Amino acid sequence: MSISTKRGDGGQTGLAGGIRVSKADLRVESYGSVDELNTVLGFARSICRDKEIAEWTETIQRTLFRVGSALATPPESKKQPPAISPEDIDMLTDLVHKIEATEGILADWSLPGAHTESAAYEVARTVCRRAERAVVRFVENGGIMQPTVLPYLNRLSDVIWLFGRLIELKAGIESRLRPETKGGPKWSRAWE
Repeated sequence: MSISTKRGDGGQTGLAGGIRVSKADLRVESYGSVDELNTVLGFARSICRDKEIAEWTETIQRTLFRVGSALATPPESKKQPPAISPEDIDMLTDLVHKIEATEGILADWSLPGAHTESAAYEVARTVCRRAERAVVRFVENGGIMQPTVLPYLNRLSDVIWLFGRLIELKAGIESRLRPETKGGPKWSRAWE
């Protein structure tokens, strides 16, 4: 059996359970965006020299395969979608709190590109936000999915942003959007 089946040549693809839909279907856009996010995170992990962040990233990637599969499984499918659990979200929330508690971590807007590894995570963060928007469009247009998918993606973009900040902190790099505004309340000075 070949990967090239030619079944998609007419613009359709198969969902979990064998249901055929247009490749432009919002469900396909949603899980395709999650697949793209997983790939971009894989690139970030491949160049990340911080072992702990790389391990966290790999764990997240494995969960993203479940997220994509859950999105690719319509309610009428005979196949049960994999569960995205509250514990999956809690794991991300715990990471947010752990990294935010790191002494010296940036609590203001950052300018992407100060460091190659953190820049790769910034690309992943924007792809994560795009995937989240695709899922919102899917739901707003009547799509049915697990209610935990959106909170997972929302929390994930925060985690990915913090990965970039942690990488920069450990490398001694300053990425504050406006370096002249040291201190002050979180997020307050970015748009002055």
